[in-house]
Amino acid sequence: MTRRDPLTAWPVHEAKARFSQLLRDASHEGPQVVTKHGRPAAVVVSVEEYRRREAQHQSLAEVIRSSPLAGVEIDVERNRSGPRDVELWEVELWAT
Repeated sequence: MTRRDPLTAWPVHEAKARFSQLLRDASHEGPQVVTKHGRPAAVVVSVEEYRRREAQHQSLAEVIRSSPLAGVEIDVERNRSGPRDVELWEVELWAT
């Protein structure tokens, strides 16, 4: 088998049969997509890639605190005019 495009999918039966190659490709070529019934089901990544991505992971609170806008006060004015009138339509459903 020749080198795979990292976006090329591995059908699950091929991934099972060629698991060692799948692991090598994940280590040398990047994340590998495994499909089930033609749909993406999983992504196999190397441990190095997984750890790199985990190190970049931040909680929402950390993202907000590190924002360049952290500490900026925002003046918010609320619309106090009350609820809007909504026109509802009656729909009839028939059983087939």
